Amino acid sequence: MVSSSLICWVLVLIYTSTFLNSNIAYGLTPSSTNDLDCSSCNFFESTSGSCSSFVGETSDDREHVHDQYTTQGKNKSNSVYSCPSSSLLPETTSILSMAKDPAMVNWIKSIRRRIHEYPELAYEEFETSRLIRAELDRIGVRYRFPLAKTGIRASIGTGNPPFVAVRADMDALPIQESVEWQHKSKVAGKMHACGHDAHVAMLLGAAKILKARENHLKGTVILIFQPAEEAGNGAKRMIEDGALENVEAIFAAHVSTELPTSVIGSRSGPLLAGCGFFRAVITGKEGHAANPHHSVDAISAASAAVISLQNLVAREANPMDSQVVSVASFNGGDNLNVIPESAVLGGTFRAFSNTSFYRLRKRIEEVIKGQARVYKCLAEVDFFEGESFYPPTVNDDVMNEHVRNVAVGMLGSKNFRVVPPMMGAEDFSFYSQVIPAAFFFIGVMSEQLGSIHSGHSPYFMIDEEALPIGAAMHAEIAERYLSERYR
Repeated sequence: MVSSSLICWVLVLIYTSTFLNSNIAYGLTPSSTNDLDCSSCNFFESTSGSCSSFVGETSDDREHVHDQYTTQGKNKSNSVYSCPSSSLLPETTSILSMAKDPAMVNWIKSIRRRIHEYPELAYEEFETSRLIRAELDRIGVRYRFPLAKTGIRASIGTGNPPFVAVRADMDALPIQESVEWQHKSKVAGKMHACGHDAHVAMLLGAAKILKARENHLKGTVILIFQPAEEAGNGAKRMIEDGALENVEAIFAAHVSTELPTSVIGSRSGPLLAGCGFFRAVITGKEGHAANPHHSVDAISAASAAVISLQNLVAREANPMDSQVVSVASFNGGDNLNVIPESAVLGGTFRAFSNTSFYRLRKRIEEVIKGQARVYKCLAEVDFFEGESFYPPTVNDDVMNEHVRNVAVGMLGSKNFRVVPPMMGAEDFSFYSQVIPAAFFFIGVMSEQLGSIHSGHSPYFMIDEEALPIGAAMHAEIAERYLSERYR
């Protein structure tokens, strides 16, 4: 006599075999062994083209803009998958628990490592963007592409107000990686030396969590994957292409080797300095060095300008208002017996307030042109405003308090720190000029792992244990923001 339990097991085996065979027939196997280990994933065919419907969304967010690039290993356009690390977890599971699920952690790490191996510079993030879009397709998240050439704006939620955005930058740096590890950059002279690979992975992790909790969202979360933070003013171009459409607040994170792993750091008000660069060409008249009175000496004019520029901070700035003007380049002629026709000088200036920043810009131009006139020369000054000109990053008081509350509630008060203002710059400042914003740091420092080198170092690396924390922070910040502002 066959027991009822044995009959149940036989039925389960038959159903499982049939289910797996149908998946193979649909071609729904994972595209790469580098992806999340989906031995526990559930593949299914969707008739609607996504995991769930959006109500009240705009037409741009309802359909993908035609992808002009072929997506490697992409599933059928109407096929998506979800894993127990997200949508199959009970609704009572906390966001942090979802982020720390082992399958989720492995998936986020795998995303970061794939991006790290193939770094791409500003506006060249074609493969990085392709990877992001493929993962969004698999999760079932709609998006608009392209913005700012390689950028993406994705949306999760009701499609109705309120709208809140979370941003990650994608570009790498022209640096040769010196860290020897399994996933070292495979592209000579290029490296993710500032952690943007981690930023993308954390935001994709948040996307998976938020999609699984979509019925909890009291509005719409916009995910912004931005190119060209390091050079090219990618944020500015994203805004021009509509990235902030309907958005009323925005948040972003940056990894930091100055904070212990998973510690969150931020502050209200000015956080990062505005950063500008200048290059001046001072033109006089060439002459023989033995007869300087027959020349118009551009070297003397440029030298006087350098001395005067140092006084802009020393004698014009309030000592309590941190500012920097540094001349870092000076080039004249190369003939020791000829006074050259022109001299070129350049450098950087930084300040924490918009008022001080733009005043410095104005005074630099006035000083250089004024000193040139004293020496009967002409001067032209270029501030590279279309490429590398970042205003200060200023955190909105209310938005920064929101970040602090989320961090303390999720990680405890000991894992949140008020950090001092820093002279580094970020093009997130362009977002903060338009809408209320908050920028925060997440620690990745580990002396044991060697995660102690600053960004833009060839030895830069991170402690990947911070990745799920970053994903959870993004998701919790967005979900709680919508809940608190739901009308």
